[in-house]
Amino acid sequence: MLKKIGLIVNPIAGMGGSVGLKGTDGEMRQVAAELGARPVAPARTKEFLSHLQHPERITLMVAPGSMGQAYVDDLGIANKVVGAVSMETTGEDTRRIAIDMLHQGIDLLVFVGGDGTARNVYDALALNCPVVGVPSGVKVYSSVFALNPKAAASMVDAFIEGVELNEEEVLDIDEEAFRKGVLDAKLHGYLLVPSVKQFLQAGKEASSLGASNVESQREIGEYVAEIMAKETLYFLGPGTTVKAVASAIGVDKTLLGVDAVCAGKRVGSDLNEAAILALMARHSKRIIIVTPLGGNGFLFGRGNRQFTPEVIRSVGKGNILVVATPDKLHNLKCLRVDTDDPTLDQQLAGSIEVVTGYKYTKVMRVKC
Repeated sequence: MLKKIGLIVNPIAGMGGSVGLKGTDGEMRQVAAELGARPVAPARTKEFLSHLQHPERITLMVAPGSMGQAYVDDLGIANKVVGAVSMETTGEDTRRIAIDMLHQGIDLLVFVGGDGTARNVYDALALNCPVVGVPSGVKVYSSVFALNPKAAASMVDAFIEGVELNEEEVLDIDEEAFRKGVLDAKLHGYLLVPSVKQFLQAGKEASSLGASNVESQREIGEYVAEIMAKETLYFLGPGTTVKAVASAIGVDKTLLGVDAVCAGKRVGSDLNEAAILALMARHSKRIIIVTPLGGNGFLFGRGNRQFTPEVIRSVGKGNILVVATPDKLHNLKCLRVDTDDPTLDQQLAGSIEVVTGYKYTKVMRVKC
């Protein structure tokens, strides 16, 4: 029996990442466009669809135009368009079409977007229909998302085979606070998700403020500050552990942005892709310093999309310095990457050394 699978795409999800914005809600979509942001969701959607193993066993119920229909017409998958949208799509379009699809009897809804899209889907469906989230936003902290588009396709395949369902968290990220450097994540609700943990990202864990964690961050900062070369340009990614590195060399650091330092001085603050590339053009030696996201271990692709594939390739895998406290690594079986470029993700996979204290390191496995 054919399964009815709904597909709703937020076409602007993730656009703000490369240009240094903290999301594209409301008026930020226009700001992102003016800054030259490129759409992310279309390629993520096509990648997801290309990895479906049993398209002959599904009927796609798709939102119109750029919210779904545009990506399926040439795939040979049976589909039906549901609803109507305006020229500039909104969260209300997502909510309305999700409800329409529910009334038309979908068995599963796939949505492409970030936490804002997940909230819209929850508001429409609650626990009345299972979902699979394809990560494409700047803010992707909820545990309803697959690790990447290929993993999302595997979750759909597992659903078709009859896998059980679990309730997973939808986090409500305050975007206004996020733009000001504050990650205020609140539980918005739960959605039903196919229970295949190997393909599902874990939710973000809050940073520990315990004495041992703070001391570990201080030791990491001191050690990294000692080994930093004066002629090298360092890009400091988001996070409290990387902020401890900045504190050790005596410079201010934006908590959720990408900053740059060289010769002990800050030479860039809250940088976007263009600003990063411009600085790189003036320095032949460059290093990226990042810390994995607590809870799911992502090094790239969650909250630091300013590090685009072009930036990462230009720096090179050998010039990526990973820092993390033992507490953060304790519950992580591996580290993850999801850069929007599957070939680059494969190149970044493998073993990497993580600085965990003063002259202490741990080898971790990177997966994509």
